Amino acid sequence: MTTLKQRSRTRTALAMMYIGAGLTSIAALFPFVDRATTTVLADHIKAGYPAYAPGAIDTAVTAYLVILSVVGALGLLGWMGTIWAARAGKRWTFPLAIGLLGLALCVAIAALTVQDTSGDVGLAPLLGWLLVLPCVPGLAAVVLWRRAG
Repeated sequence: MTTLKQRSRTRTALAMMYIGAGLTSIAALFPFVDRATTTVLADHIKAGYPAYAPGAIDTAVTAYLVILSVVGALGLLGWMGTIWAARAGKRWTFPLAIGLLGLALCVAIAALTVQDTSGDVGLAPLLGWLLVLPCVPGLAAVVLWRRAG
């Protein structure tokens, strides 16, 4: 009976990891969609720096796109590495998951709170909250994995 519960929790934890990887992909791709459609990031930069010329705003948006792409790619590598370790039954899966969750939370908190020179948060709040989103299934996976082990 206990083994059945452990397997169920392990499968659910793995499902949470796949959901987290999907949400990380969405968070990494959304700024590109935003640039082409709603321009939340560009509008946020324009509000913080009204004297910026359109070229300067575009440069700032591009810089954020590069940064968020790197963060997203590293996040996906973390998810895939943790999923691989979990499926392979590696003993160090739980410490890896805890470490990556802690790192992800630090990045998300920084995205939500770090102020730029205008006095406003540097990243548009919507994009900052999108970085928090993958942390939720990450936390669930860690809790479930710990209980299964």
